[in-house]
Amino acid sequence: MSLKNLGEVSYFRLNNEINRPVNGQIPLHKDKEALAAFFKENVEPNTKVFSSITEKVNFLVENDYIESEFIKKYTPEFIESLAQLLKGEDFTFNSFMAAYKFYQQYALKTNDGDYYLESIEDRVMFNALYFADGNESLAEDLAMEMIHQRYQPATPSFLNAGRSRRGELVSCFLIQVTDDMNSIGRSINSALQLSRIGGGVGITLSNLREAGAPIKGFAGAASGVVPVMKLFEDSFSYSNQLGQRQGAGVVYLNVFHPDIIAFLSTKKENADEKVRVKTLSLGITVPDKFYELARNNEDMYLFSPYNVEKEYGVPFNYIDITEKYDELVANPKITKTKIKARDLETEISKLQQESGYPYIINIDTANRANPVDGKIIMSNLCSEILQVQKPSLINDAQEYLEMGTDISCNLGSTNVLNMMTSPDFGKSIKTMTRALTFVTDSSQIEAVPTIKNGNKQAHTFGLGAMGLHSYLATNHIHYGSPESIEFTNIYFMLMNYWTLVESNQIARERHETFVGFEKSKYADGTYFDKYTTGDFVPQSEKVKALFANHFIPTASDWEELRQAVKADGLYHQNRLAVAPNGSISYINDCSASIHPITQRIEERQEKKIGKIYYPANGLSTDSIPYYTSAYDMDMRKVIDVYAAATQHVDQGLSLTLFLRSELPKELYEWKSESKQTTRDLSILRNYAFNKGIKSIYYVRTFTDDGEEVGSNQCESCVI
Repeated sequence: MSLKNLGEVSYFRLNNEINRPVNGQIPLHKDKEALAAFFKENVEPNTKVFSSITEKVNFLVENDYIESEFIKKYTPEFIESLAQLLKGEDFTFNSFMAAYKFYQQYALKTNDGDYYLESIEDRVMFNALYFADGNESLAEDLAMEMIHQRYQPATPSFLNAGRSRRGELVSCFLIQVTDDMNSIGRSINSALQLSRIGGGVGITLSNLREAGAPIKGFAGAASGVVPVMKLFEDSFSYSNQLGQRQGAGVVYLNVFHPDIIAFLSTKKENADEKVRVKTLSLGITVPDKFYELARNNEDMYLFSPYNVEKEYGVPFNYIDITEKYDELVANPKITKTKIKARDLETEISKLQQESGYPYIINIDTANRANPVDGKIIMSNLCSEILQVQKPSLINDAQEYLEMGTDISCNLGSTNVLNMMTSPDFGKSIKTMTRALTFVTDSSQIEAVPTIKNGNKQAHTFGLGAMGLHSYLATNHIHYGSPESIEFTNIYFMLMNYWTLVESNQIARERHETFVGFEKSKYADGTYFDKYTTGDFVPQSEKVKALFANHFIPTASDWEELRQAVKADGLYHQNRLAVAPNGSISYINDCSASIHPITQRIEERQEKKIGKIYYPANGLSTDSIPYYTSAYDMDMRKVIDVYAAATQHVDQGLSLTLFLRSELPKELYEWKSESKQTTRDLSILRNYAFNKGIKSIYYVRTFTDDGEEVGSNQCESCVI
């Protein structure tokens, strides 16, 4: 028997029986039967057996499955003891989907694909050894965080750690294009290289001159951003890891760019093939001024990036349009186009109904909350990365006269369900911070110097959360209720506090801070004002009880931290970000990210084997009322929960809006008919803006025929 010839198996059939109610009850026990059958029929007979962990490690190293360098940092005796420690924790998967996803996507297999070479304990062990970089104590701590599923590294990290033939540990990248051919050419090469090594690539085209703008020394005019979008799309299609996956990219454009209508039109269902982009994602950066103009039903002016850069001496991305709007309108040297703000708002809503795009980045909101010197100008493929960038200056030899900074995303996630049972919440977060620090320190993207430079200066990572709805439901709290908002507030406050504590400790140990720390709000202490004057402690009896076993910092604790940070600094420029998650949350047996579930019994179409059903964690007669589908929920409740977390997160949160094509009228008081309209989306976007939401990822629409519009997702963040 081998994985290529399993013979007759029963686990798919048993799993599918979950979807057939018996006497009006969901037969959840069938999933446990499927899980047992999967191990008996698939895993156990097809796992290569070794007499000891030392024999296994030697085999994996000698046959080029695992790197030898990190293994040599530990004695065989320690590795044996760590393996026994993990085995002693008696880890078990709680669902068929969790086990199936791990063994299909994460477990190391023989070169011929016939046998498994890893259990989850092995994959956790190699992650712990790799990230601890020779520190035995840290390796043990990391192993405990991961085997108890309090910490989940992002897919690229968890999958590749320690492997000989691997991709990068980082999840995705952000690059900026400036308004010259050298930058465009260099950026296309960067996109090819970054797509080759894995992960999604975000690109901002806002600096590029609009269609029809003059080109110095030529009689013709510029073609605008759409042809450049097509070049990037072709690049991603070509650079797809030898056909193993579709290259993934997103392009961002400022809503005040003259090409904004043409940009949005590339995703329309009826777009001409010459301009249509099929695989590229779209995002727009939206200054506050747009909301004001649309609210007042005023005209809006779109400004030529070419003229703006010529007049102000900086790329278009670095102009504060909200502040300079009237000045730009009055300046006769700046070419401008007039449209109705509400017409553009309607176009955005129409496209979101059709395709789920564009993502929305409330760029002024992001920059107001940004404690770091510099400007945030864009986001990534999943809209949760918000970091400052600097433009580059490139000569005709494609050499950097001025090296700017671009971004690589080093991600990981807490599991809310298990973090709340951690014996030491602070130690758990500090341990995760150490693991993510190793990822950022060891990431060297030589092919794209601006990415390498940005990572070297900033040491950033993005620790997030998954399983929020699972935790709330199992504790009989309705998602979006006051208690859920209060819980989210305290949970993310704790994540912020402990990552700051550990970043400060690392800065103290290494006598090093991120570049530009001295110009930040951390350095002058003002960042901490809201914590030293506010009251971030549980208020309701319910939430007090949930946090009863965890340390809650007081105003004086925050004051002490402020003084420590002012004295010794922070090692990391950014620390928190909430990705959308996906298959990795199945392995953790919890709801994805911090948004609500979409189905109590989720139905997934797996490519070759058909449907697999996944019951929500802890689903029972008692918890069913608390597992409301996102599609049956007022999206303002989701926005409220995200807003509670946002105040503590220094980057962004990947917020998806879930709507039905026919909206239940009782959910939204403004509805007179059930059909979803562009007005509905406009109201929700404005509600999110007024609540301080920094970004909106997809708008996913569930249609009458059971299809989802806008459900394509970036595998780097989602898996």
